[in-house]
Amino acid sequence: MLEQPILSSLPQGFVYLSDIAPSIQQDVRYAYQHNFIGNPLPGYNKPVIILTDAAALALKAAQSELEFFGLGLKIYDAYRPQKAVNEFVRWSNDHDDQRMKSEFYPEIAKENIFEEGYILPKSTHTRGSTVDLTIIPLGAAKHAQWQLGDLLVSGTLPEEERWPDNSIDMGTGFDCFDDLSHTFNPNLPAEVRANRMLLRTLMEKHGFRGIKCEWWHFVLNDEPYPGTYFDFDVE
Repeated sequence: MLEQPILSSLPQGFVYLSDIAPSIQQDVRYAYQHNFIGNPLPGYNKPVIILTDAAALALKAAQSELEFFGLGLKIYDAYRPQKAVNEFVRWSNDHDDQRMKSEFYPEIAKENIFEEGYILPKSTHTRGSTVDLTIIPLGAAKHAQWQLGDLLVSGTLPEEERWPDNSIDMGTGFDCFDDLSHTFNPNLPAEVRANRMLLRTLMEKHGFRGIKCEWWHFVLNDEPYPGTYFDFDVE
């Protein structure tokens, strides 16, 4: 049986990633409006990445390996409060709210997002050892933040036509709910498939496992809280 959510400040065993691996870039999408809901998520009070110390140390090791090749990691999301997951569920049931569809789920009906496995009522993120990330050139400048009213363009478009991100080309934008985001989709250019393989191979080497439907999503194999869903705020 799953344990109940824990309500507290930053618990023992959790750390700020910037304290462990400050060279890893952070682009905390759910603290802003540029995400598939179109609003900051409940519980994301600051744009900071929090993880279990075990996950943070594993990412530090992966970053050190990449830096030798002039590359680095960028994190979109890590620990996620249960209240934010609950908002995902609420949003998914509001079929009239299609504001962000053209970028994040252009080819999928909103009511099918759960069925396709992109959103779940219990997320591994809430256990503190899951991370959404990509690879960037080391020291790449941060891109401009999307603002309400900016153009929405499909995350399935070629890299030069998508919303600008400093990631190496992974074939889709982050959180694009589409078959093209499936990690081993064969209908992608060879460079994109190689970039995804680089990310997956690196993460597996450092103790993470990926999933089939999202190239950016990885879970620490030996996560310290496999049955605990936390609900403290990101701040």
